[in-house]
Amino acid sequence: MSACWKAKLQAGNGCIAPSSASSGLEGGPGACENSCKLFDRGLIKPGYKADINVIDHRKLRLHAPRMTADLPAGGKRLVQDVNGYIATIVSGAVVRRYDEETPHLPGRLVRGARAAHA
Repeated sequence: MSACWKAKLQAGNGCIAPSSASSGLEGGPGACENSCKLFDRGLIKPGYKADINVIDHRKLRLHAPRMTADLPAGGKRLVQDVNGYIATIVSGAVVRRYDEETPHLPGRLVRGARAAHA
């Protein structure tokens, strides 16, 4: 889900109510399991991976997309910065607070399927 598309939905342009935009886009429990083969996603529960965003919809602003070469072996990726995120929490650690990075980096690059939890 691109940040741009999500912002358009949350802007209240009649496509979907802002209050339900974020919760419906993830697809609910099992969505990643079926489409991405990432079996440790989809629930906010101990042992599962979860990225949680707290957004101030009135301050939500997107910047132009840009390329950056910060992946292993100089690999490139397209990034799009955004303002209006109060907090981003990854694996229980706050990685961004009020649009600023924190020193916490609990995530890692995902390559391939992940095992299911018992």
